[in-house]
Amino acid sequence: MADSVIDCSPMSEVSTASTTAHTEENHVDESPRGIAVMVVVGVLVGLLSGLFGIGGGTIIVPALVWLGLTQRHAAATSMLAIVPTSVSGVLAYAVEGNVDWIAALLMFLGMFIGGQIGSLLLSRLPEVVLRWAFVVFMAFIIASQLIFIPSRDSSIEFNLVTVLLMIVFGVLAGILAGLLGVGGGAICVPALSILFGASDLIARGTSLLSMFPNAMTTTVANVRRKMVHAKAGLIIGIVAALTAPLGTWIAGAMSPRAGGILFATYLTVLLIRSIWVALKVTRK
Repeated sequence: MADSVIDCSPMSEVSTASTTAHTEENHVDESPRGIAVMVVVGVLVGLLSGLFGIGGGTIIVPALVWLGLTQRHAAATSMLAIVPTSVSGVLAYAVEGNVDWIAALLMFLGMFIGGQIGSLLLSRLPEVVLRWAFVVFMAFIIASQLIFIPSRDSSIEFNLVTVLLMIVFGVLAGILAGLLGVGGGAICVPALSILFGASDLIARGTSLLSMFPNAMTTTVANVRRKMVHAKAGLIIGIVAALTAPLGTWIAGAMSPRAGGILFATYLTVLLIRSIWVALKVTRK
């Protein structure tokens, strides 16, 4: 790859510094080994997306950091991978009637705004802040999965308060999604069940639908800020899209309690690793 040419004129000093901040250390491993890792990650992400109704950022981001990207670029690239993953998952849940289209639209209205705010924060916050934000986020999700057990037969009942709360919650979910590189499903799924009364399957299908347009708009913002590694994102996303229907099938065959415990166990492993990495970054 050719060396980049930097304009050192006085008029470009500020923009040059910004561009350097976005591109330095942004070198993912594209060797056969690195590509193989991306494919494996894609398979796992697809299964987890279909099983839990998440975009898979909780596994994509650490994997891309391990392959050489900074936390910032890994989070931005993760959003690109979530686009095809969420489409596949939504189709699989929709076939079984487990998608609430109105709820997804309301949440997206908020997530669209929140995603832009999250993308802006992602480009400006220090690496150590992003690391610890990821740790806090996962700790919250683990606790919610262990405490609350959703009903498989319940559904969302709409009124004015519900509509307003969904939009407000969408803004918060969008900020977290854009900032942490997750689709937002890990927070939307428990919220749809705990706050709005959705069954576990409807919460997952609706979460995947609401995160699709948010992932699209946030990815566009990240691309404009030159934070996305397109090749890595597309490899992971396409492979994940192929395996998501299998995860959806497994979700339907599993009880809500078993699904919650399995999700919490998975996130606990990631939490321990994320704390270890965050401590290393903090010491530096």
